[in-house]
Amino acid sequence: MTTSAGAPTTTGQARDAEDLAQLGYAQQLRRRLGGFASFAAGFSFISILTAVFQLFFLGFSFGGAAFFWTWPIVFVGQLMVALCFAELAARYPISGCIYQWAKRLTTPEYGFFAGWVMFIAQIVTIAAAAIALQVVLPSIWTGFQLVGSDPSLTSSDGATNAVLLGAILVTATTIVNALGVRAMATINSIGVTLELVGIVVLVVLLLVHAERGPDAVLHQTGAAPGGSYLGAFVVAALMAAYVMVGFDSAGELSEETHDPRRTAPRSIVRALVAAGVGGGLLILAAIMAAPSLVSGDLATAGLPYVLTSQLGDTVGKVLLADVAIAVCVCTMAIQTAAMRMIFSMSRDGALPFSHVLGKVSPRTGTPIVPALVTGVLTIALLAVNVGEASVFLALTSVCIVMLYLAYLMVTLPLLVRRLRGWPGPQPSGERRFSLGRLGIPVNVAAVVYGAAMMVTSPGRGPASTTSRAGTGTCSSSRSCS
Repeated sequence: MTTSAGAPTTTGQARDAEDLAQLGYAQQLRRRLGGFASFAAGFSFISILTAVFQLFFLGFSFGGAAFFWTWPIVFVGQLMVALCFAELAARYPISGCIYQWAKRLTTPEYGFFAGWVMFIAQIVTIAAAAIALQVVLPSIWTGFQLVGSDPSLTSSDGATNAVLLGAILVTATTIVNALGVRAMATINSIGVTLELVGIVVLVVLLLVHAERGPDAVLHQTGAAPGGSYLGAFVVAALMAAYVMVGFDSAGELSEETHDPRRTAPRSIVRALVAAGVGGGLLILAAIMAAPSLVSGDLATAGLPYVLTSQLGDTVGKVLLADVAIAVCVCTMAIQTAAMRMIFSMSRDGALPFSHVLGKVSPRTGTPIVPALVTGVLTIALLAVNVGEASVFLALTSVCIVMLYLAYLMVTLPLLVRRLRGWPGPQPSGERRFSLGRLGIPVNVAAVVYGAAMMVTSPGRGPASTTSRAGTGTCSSSRSCS
């Protein structure tokens, strides 16, 4: 039953609270999120505009135009993980989902370790997302370059300015998150809407200005010269691996979502699919529209170079402003997820000062101290990297390894439990998301993919990726210009 405005009634909220009580927790957080807000939480963490604009230059500089194929490969692998997570979200709709799922599949000690791994990954990812402002803001207006004159992230000036802009952004997101889930969800939903519209407009405009056909991605044009292309391709996959994470954020906000057993699983899968389709089209359109694939500009300046070159300064800067909004809501969404992880672990007494960290403000209905802790830790992490030209790739590398490890720490024990008969029959009268007979093959694929990403992670050697400038040779006259 719903009201005329579409919001769940008190009866619905009481039912959700009773359901949570059966899982062992009292309702403390406020349930304010509907279907779109839940989807937006997962999508904004992924935020293809943020990460594709951040790392397109890296993917292209190593893999050339053919690096496009890293995207569908990573997408399929992560879809297997997302389907497993959706099934878990339908059965354990609890905040701090990676910690909670790992704990309930194994032991509290194992869950504690998985939670710590995920929390550290989230802090690093907040920092990596926040410094993405450096990729777009100085391109919109040179006044945003507050330190020095070189805006490149791989320069000392650019890295220092990125840290400064990132610290300002994290301060703002900390304030918003402390105000409560409604303020966060409203800003996040608006930001995601603008991002989705921006992606569609951007893809269409780039395709209209295409310089070459889609067959350009069948060639290695612009790839790093010499050596094995397989190695370069693996390093180029860093971009896709970095982008397609965080869809589990819809599960992180389960205790603030109406009817989470149905809403959260759908949001997890929809967020990844939307990002996978939108990101793939954006990468393809950018490669097709780039003025040149061999000049080196695409490998150093990335997508901002394509936008301003092909769409002109005015249109290009408007779209870059949309990217800047995406960066802001992405940073906020990651911090929101990290706050829920701290809250969930502290509620179980698993962290130092749990009595403070696990407290929810009666006025805002949100854990304020975790907001402050995540903000301070992120800014401290940025501060120790002032002037370090390798800060971006170092942060990116660490967050990829940590996030994939945290995911593997859930999918692996889930497979073990599944082989022993999990999840069992559905509760009478309920229709929860279930993989059914596909559970074991999907879970096996998720574990194999996660293990492969851990072993071959291009983030193991970030220092070697900082000086590459795309100067590959052309293998097809049609795909070069």
